[in-house]
Amino acid sequence: ICPDGLEEVDVNLKIATLVRDDLVSEGYDVDLLQEKDPRLFEYTALAMVSIHNDSCDYINNEATGFKVAAAMSTVFPEKASRLTACMVDRYSAITKLKFHANTITTDMTNYHNFNEIHSETTAAIIEAGFLNLDRQILTEQTDVVARGISQGILCFIRNEDLTNQPTQEATPQ
Repeated sequence: ICPDGLEEVDVNLKIATLVRDDLVSEGYDVDLLQEKDPRLFEYTALAMVSIHNDSCDYINNEATGFKVAAAMSTVFPEKASRLTACMVDRYSAITKLKFHANTITTDMTNYHNFNEIHSETTAAIIEAGFLNLDRQILTEQTDVVARGISQGILCFIRNEDLTNQPTQEATPQ
C-alpha cells in the first residue's frame, strides 16, 4: 500500500483483467488466479505469468522500468527462457519502459507459486513497473501495460520472432 492509499493489488488486478481480455479476444482460454489460489496446485497451462509491481517508495531516479524472470522450477528451462525473452521484447517495445535485468532476485525466480504449479507449465513473473516513478503508465495507461504483457505471452505461444534478435533468414551465412 502506497502512502497515498494506492494498493499494488488493485493495479495488478486491473492489468491482469485487461491481459485476460486481450488473450480471450485472441481465442485463448484464460484463468485469472489470485496469489493464494487453491487452483495453483499442479496447475497446467501453455503459460502462466504472475503480474506484480515494484515499490511505491522513491529509491532513486533509476527506479523506473520493469523486470521479468523465468521460473527456475520448470522441467523445460528453454521454454521458460523463451517466454521471458518474448515478455521482455514485447513489453519494452510497447511500453517503452527500460528492462532491469541486473535487479532480478531469487524471490522472483523462485516465486512461491512456481513451486505449486505443474513442473511442465512454463511460467514467468513480471514486475511491470515501479508504483512511484512509473505510476502514470501503470494507472493511467493500463491498457498499454496489459497489451505489452499479452503480446509477450502471444509471442511465446505463437513462437513469433523476437524483434531485437536476428531471425534465421537475417543471419549471415
